Amino acid sequence: MERILVVEDDLALSTGLCFELDNAGYLSVAAYNCAKARYLLEHESFSLVLLDVNLPDGNGFDLCREIKAARPELPVIFLTANDLETDVLNGFDMGAEDYVTKPFHMQILLRRVEVALRRSSGQAAAPQTDRWTDGWLTLDFSALSALRGQEKLAITPNEYKLLKTLTEHAGQILTRQQLLERLWDSAGNFIDDHTLTVTMNRLRSKIEDGGHSYIKTVRGMGYIWTGGRL
Repeated sequence: MERILVVEDDLALSTGLCFELDNAGYLSVAAYNCAKARYLLEHESFSLVLLDVNLPDGNGFDLCREIKAARPELPVIFLTANDLETDVLNGFDMGAEDYVTKPFHMQILLRRVEVALRRSSGQAAAPQTDRWTDGWLTLDFSALSALRGQEKLAITPNEYKLLKTLTEHAGQILTRQQLLERLWDSAGNFIDDHTLTVTMNRLRSKIEDGGHSYIKTVRGMGYIWTGGRL
């Protein structure tokens, strides 16, 4: 049975979430603050975390960063009333699989949980290619480290997910829809398409320079990784 940690300080909402999750066949565990969530994550095993952003003793973004540093494979879905574009981007930059704004429909949330768990399970079972290099750009996906020449790059967890998807399909055109499905949501309609454009442009500015180009835009279709690996 999949165990889901619900980190939500609103008692009524937490109780309702746990009730619906349990009825859907999951085993829910509630935490009302960061301290309890950290304790549970350290001493127990979970398949997914539902995480509020504004918590009594801390920030959900910071907690997500800690979770991903310790267990990058553990899916995190944010539940929050913060719906500004910067907040959504911050959530994905922390490595979250989804970002759900309140109020939301429970059946949609349950579907997102199902999708995140299925994606996580599929990624765990798939063979992993943990390193990509062409001699100048080096990407280590297991260590979450990147070098451009001798320069260490600051790459976010979500940008690593995008890079891994692109490098695994080098030479193939990946549509925007495929990238959105792979990175965030299988339905592809829960995330603003603009988010992908912003993330892609930011990533290009980090890994490319005048003499090295890796990501090509195919107008009207998507993107293609053009780098040649050693």
